[in-house]
Amino acid sequence: MLLLQWVWTETGKEAVAPYLIYYALRLLMFILSFVLEDWAIHELVHSPRERRIAVVLVASSYVTWTYQTHTFSNAVETLVVLWSVVMTQRILDNKHRSSLLSSALLGSLVAFGIFNRITIPAFLFPSAFYLLPHFRRKPFSLLALCVTFLLTSILAVAVDTYSYHPSADSLFNILRTDPIITPLNSLLYNTSSSNLSIHGLHPPYQHLIASLPLLLGPALILLTVTRKLSLSIFSALSATILLSLIPHQEPRFLLPAVPLILSSIRLPQSRVLRRYWFASWIIFNVALGILMGILHQGGVVPAQIWLGQQHQHDLASTKVFWWKTYSPPVWLLGGTDIVTVDLMGMEVEEMLDRVSGAMGDATREEPRSVGLVAPRSSVELDAWMEKNRSGMVFEQLWKTDSHLNLDDLDFEREGIWGTLGRVVGRRGLVIWKVSPKS
Repeated sequence: MLLLQWVWTETGKEAVAPYLIYYALRLLMFILSFVLEDWAIHELVHSPRERRIAVVLVASSYVTWTYQTHTFSNAVETLVVLWSVVMTQRILDNKHRSSLLSSALLGSLVAFGIFNRITIPAFLFPSAFYLLPHFRRKPFSLLALCVTFLLTSILAVAVDTYSYHPSADSLFNILRTDPIITPLNSLLYNTSSSNLSIHGLHPPYQHLIASLPLLLGPALILLTVTRKLSLSIFSALSATILLSLIPHQEPRFLLPAVPLILSSIRLPQSRVLRRYWFASWIIFNVALGILMGILHQGGVVPAQIWLGQQHQHDLASTKVFWWKTYSPPVWLLGGTDIVTVDLMGMEVEEMLDRVSGAMGDATREEPRSVGLVAPRSSVELDAWMEKNRSGMVFEQLWKTDSHLNLDDLDFEREGIWGTLGRVVGRRGLVIWKVSPKS
């Protein structure tokens, strides 16, 4: 980012445009995934022939060139899990030495991974099981792991605490009285059923029947003919089972399992079957790449970038409500005065009450207008606009058709064709200016 700032200032402009930072971060994640993920695959797969196949499968997976090129915590978790498994494998292969360096690196990786996402122990449970005999024989390895784990955790707490208290006179005093311990806060939030219900509750078999098929496609069939039950396979299966115990389940929670599985499967021996399998693999990844990489929630970033340029469009609103979308990245607004309110998937009546409350009423000398960002597929909003029951005036300011809200599927109530007709036929994201009716 410092290099980007230096280059940008050379053009005579003071601040880097938020959209440039966004694409720079995407490029950075692509490079990190390209280098670190491939390197990890080379470490985990020893046979040159099988290694080439594994690298091709991982690189051609839509998960790699969509999710892994985003700054998702799950994308970072994938790299941490892969290299934690690599460090574990290095320790296990070096039976006659303590492997202090690998143990120390593993401790730092695990601590960093936990502060990034608390789900990482689900992937590393088999690694811990495999390492127990080694730590009994080589206690200094365990000591090195614990020391670096502790030091990295202290550093992470200090960084998080400073981020939330940048104006504190003494960081040491804040650490003693009000430290920010991210994994603890995340654990407390995610163990509350009321919090999880906001994001959606799922049956325990959701990962098995939906998440894994969505991430792996035809590769899931080849799990039955893996080369061997390696540490990579055990790590992927462990996470799938343990994370299935959590009521809220999303496919991205299993992103680290994708390279672990793809680096362990074996292709069909028959040339004909292999040709058909590769054809299905290509079709699957192209289709899912377009669907998940371009269309699904694809309007969120363009909408936020447009709002960040709102001073060019003379918008009166300083508060913008987002409804039935992913949480918008607020830093894309740059230095604007817009306040972002994420309403997630709340009921339409409650959403309109929140919007109405922010506007006040038309009897004021200068009625306050607010913004509302919502997918076109949310037909509940149409009734309020047509019948004007809400006492609000909706003015469309911006729209994109490159947006699908796949989180709003309702096959049970609308049926397959009704749901697809609404979600696909009415695809798009709209920014409305909402004002009190005079």
